[in-house]
Amino acid sequence: MSAATNKPNTKALQRSKQRRRRTLTFVRMCRYGVNNFSRNAWLTIAATAVMSITLLIVFMTVSARQVLLDTLTGISQSVDVSLYLKGATDEKAIDDIKSRLERVEGVTGVRYISAEQSRKEQADQNRDNPDTLAAIKEASNEMPATLRVSLEDLNNRTALDDFIANDKQYQANKSPKEYKSTEDTKSESSGGKRDVIDTIGSWVRLATIGGSVAAVVFVAISSLVVFNTIRMAIFNRKDEIQMMKLIGAERSFIRGPFIVEAIMYGFIAAIVASAMGYGLILWASDPLVRYGIPMNHLLEILMQYIGFVILGMITVGALIGVISSWIATRKYLKL
Repeated sequence: MSAATNKPNTKALQRSKQRRRRTLTFVRMCRYGVNNFSRNAWLTIAATAVMSITLLIVFMTVSARQVLLDTLTGISQSVDVSLYLKGATDEKAIDDIKSRLERVEGVTGVRYISAEQSRKEQADQNRDNPDTLAAIKEASNEMPATLRVSLEDLNNRTALDDFIANDKQYQANKSPKEYKSTEDTKSESSGGKRDVIDTIGSWVRLATIGGSVAAVVFVAISSLVVFNTIRMAIFNRKDEIQMMKLIGAERSFIRGPFIVEAIMYGFIAAIVASAMGYGLILWASDPLVRYGIPMNHLLEILMQYIGFVILGMITVGALIGVISSWIATRKYLKL
């Protein structure tokens, strides 16, 4: 009975000792890795600096893309399409047309502007042009009323075009004059902003592609620098490594400090790149806002999710370090 009871206790004690030994081995491995990090100062600085630049490029590329997307969204939401009605159209017909327009797919809002309001807006817009202003006053009885339609996406107006072509009440009350109606997709009300939207859309794609290419190039460079740093560390410690092999040290214990060293590069680089990225954006936000560039959404995201941003940067940096050091140790340790 006593022997049977002691067996489980012995196994439990052995498991406890194994756990303690693994924990001590891990702690020693980490300590050696941290010590290795400070041994070769110039190589450490070079590896950390290149990785910091890499992570900063990733950070700024994502931030720039977000700003461009916010700009694109803001302009898209400010675009409206103008449908011109006869000045004498009665209020009930206007309300009926407006009500049906509001139910059209992709329409986010409809605003009615009377002929009088339209004339006043035209006069305000051309107050510095006496000839145009005089023409507007002479045509006071010919100005159309306007329904300004806001679209969720200016490039997706199939449902609106179908309404314009087929709604009988709108067709009966639309202005017969040769105004620049938005039945033409190149209308005055949307054409200019459409060009701006297309341009910013191109910038978004360019920033995404250019930033991705730059990030890939610098990831490759930083991986190569870390690889060479670990290779130099292995050569500098070859006698020590040989001794550990002779006394039967485990492969993980020999390889581990080099991987910890590379993770340290990634960790410090991530902190430096995050601090620089946040600092640059905060420094540039006020001047950019003065030029009409929307920064508030990006700042809100960065401040609200600061922990996740820094954790993501550390994860990317650590992955670059781990992969580079793993390849280097497999190639040069020959375990």
